[in-house]
Order: sequence, then structure tokens, then C-alpha cells
Amino acid sequence: MKVEQLSIFLQNKEGSLHDVLEILKKGNLNLKALSLADASDFGILRIVVDNPDKGIKLLKDNGFLVKPTDIIAIEMDDTPGALANILGIIKKDKINLEYLYAFSHQKTDKAILVLHTDNLDDLISCLEKENIVIVQSEKIFDL
Repeated sequence: MKVEQLSIFLQNKEGSLHDVLEILKKGNLNLKALSLADASDFGILRIVVDNPDKGIKLLKDNGFLVKPTDIIAIEMDDTPGALANILGIIKKDKINLEYLYAFSHQKTDKAILVLHTDNLDDLISCLEKENIVIVQSEKIFDL
């Protein structure tokens, strides 16, 4: 049920994001989701690629600090208020999210929401009891 995400620490300087994306391109890795958060000196790039092990190796071989992190991805309606509904379910179970990001695609009328917390198993249980669809890695890689 969990999806492996790569967290890459980047210097906050011109071209850093491009450098990572060029490495992935040359390695023929398909980027499925991306989130970038920055601070004054560095940024954290969070990505989901279709071959996480290959991505880790390529990026480390090119001098990047990469940390694999488990996340979960769920389907939600691609409609107004859908995210608020999901967050209401999570709030009701008093689960604190560390971060989230979402993306839509053309294969269904659903959006994919990526979630991370310090206890993914509790989050999975919370969502499953509300019949929220948890997306498997293979499905994300196929989008």
C-alpha cells in the first residue's frame, strides 16, 4: 500500500532542479509526481518516479543527497471540496499530516493525493474504514 518517494536535498541556487530532472531524463525515468519546498539555503524536492531504486542510484552517483520515504497515495474526487472532505476524515481521527501534495491525470475523473505522516499505518486504517481507495505503486507508475 505504501509508495516509495524520493526526497532530494537541493541547494537553493539557479539550475538545481534542472540538474535533477536532467539526470532522471538521461536515466529514462518517468516523473509521476513532484513537490518542491524551499528555505533560504536549500530546498527539499519530493518526487515519485516509475523506478525508485534506479532513481536513488542515479542521483546518489551524481552527488545528490537522496532519502527514500514511504508515503501513501489515495484517490479522491476531482471536484470542489474533495480535499476538505478527506482532511475532515483525517482530522476526526486526530492524525497529524507532515505534508501532502496532489496531482490529477486524464485516465480517470479522480485526482491522486499523496500523504505523509509519522504513522502511515494509522493513516491507512483511518482511510480504509471510510472506504477511501489507497492507490498501489504500480497504478501510479502506470498513470
